[in-house]
Amino acid sequence: MNISRYLKIKDDVAEALKTGRPVVALESTIISHGMPYPKNIDTALAVEEIVRAGGAVPATIAILNGQIRIGLEREDIEYLGTAKDVLKASRRDLGHITANGLNGATTVAATMIAASLAGVKVFVTGGIGGVHRGAENSFDISADLQELAATDVAVICAGAKSILDIGLTLEYLETMGVPVIGFGTDELPAFYTRRSGFSVDYRYDTAAEVAASLKAKWDLGLKGGMVIANPIPEEFEMDHKTIDGAINQALNEAGAKGIKGKETTPFLLDRVKQLTGGESLESNIQLVYNNARVGTAIAVELAGLEKQQ
Repeated sequence: MNISRYLKIKDDVAEALKTGRPVVALESTIISHGMPYPKNIDTALAVEEIVRAGGAVPATIAILNGQIRIGLEREDIEYLGTAKDVLKASRRDLGHITANGLNGATTVAATMIAASLAGVKVFVTGGIGGVHRGAENSFDISADLQELAATDVAVICAGAKSILDIGLTLEYLETMGVPVIGFGTDELPAFYTRRSGFSVDYRYDTAAEVAASLKAKWDLGLKGGMVIANPIPEEFEMDHKTIDGAINQALNEAGAKGIKGKETTPFLLDRVKQLTGGESLESNIQLVYNNARVGTAIAVELAGLEKQQ
């Protein structure tokens, strides 16, 4: 089986992987489907700079002309931020997109798969998908959760998106044996807010602690990733009642419009942005920056541990 025919690894990423330097994977749905132009491009480029400043190599992942790209050029990011033919790619879509030479922006699940194929172990995103509100009727559960159970990639995020049923998401992760770590917190953050009312499995206060736990987990042959939940900085946190009200209104509108499946999250995030006068977008950007700083520190520590072997 020749995986390399489907992958193109950017030169600096390939060199870092070869020499044991830290690499941080970044998703691309935030560029194509998660933020408006030009904020999407500006944010993606800024996140890459944060990773470089922290001592790691950024590897933004996408599918271009059927080829899974591990690391993008600036013009690729600009294309993803403006093109209309970019599909939202999760696990189920990868075969179709690669076989037919299409363009795809990778979700959390697809980014984890691509990162793992390339040997990248640390991935930074905004928030993970999960069990949607009303899933007892719709069975709408993100493929991100299954991927976290199966793929050996650590995911640094601001918790689960607050449009989800956070309690059921945590129950699902527990069933699948995925550790949920609070970075500097005992409580799972809820994307726009620092608190959700739900406890994490373990609290770690340093990147070194996280890296040690990841290495031990994978050394023991325990398959799957780890959720490292990093709260949004306090100064960018949204008011709990404001964001909850906007989410509930957006959920009602989605139900009335019959919006389902993979269209749900982009609709809800965009509608929440409108209902909060753009405040949620700024919070989203800042939490991604914060996750990039923490994720880079973890990648650096993990690379250091692996070099000691």
